[in-house]
Amino acid sequence: METRGSYPVRLLVVEDDDVFRGVLTRALVRRGFAVHAAAGVAEGVEVAQQVVPHGAIVDLRLGGESGLCLVPQLLAMNRDLHIVVLTGYASVATAVEAIKQGAVHYLAKPADVDAIVAALDLLPKFEDSTAPAPIPDQPLSVDRLEWEHIQKVLLEHDGNVSATARVLNMHRRTLQRKLGKRPPRS
Repeated sequence: METRGSYPVRLLVVEDDDVFRGVLTRALVRRGFAVHAAAGVAEGVEVAQQVVPHGAIVDLRLGGESGLCLVPQLLAMNRDLHIVVLTGYASVATAVEAIKQGAVHYLAKPADVDAIVAALDLLPKFEDSTAPAPIPDQPLSVDRLEWEHIQKVLLEHDGNVSATARVLNMHRRTLQRKLGKRPPRS
């Protein structure tokens, strides 16, 4: 069992997908963590106030809410909290924003449970943990660059699709269609 002192390491999992939340929770419990789960921002705050976690795994999109707004709220309760943001809609803009808000890491789904645990940075480090991240052989595709730019502009306009469409000189419906799709592969 993973412990801090004589107590097990407490993790908060905030994920709106019931199946994924259950699978992740069970996998973390099998690894010896004390896991507390929530389905949304308000429930996540409530659970964090009750259990005071050492680490949190927060989904970027929680129904109609952004998991990014949960990061500063959790850190206000515990400045030493290690937060990992998970998303199926990874972009450079949201990754940068997650780190600015105070997350220690940002991972794209599907993420391996061991990678999530390593990203939380709560356990003793492995010898090769200081190795730099590998540089990809291929540059990002044009479609992926477009997706990244749209996400950056959307974030700059606080998620306002109409304002983002105006700035991008794009029809609002076209932008909504692009936002509704999964991000293109790199």
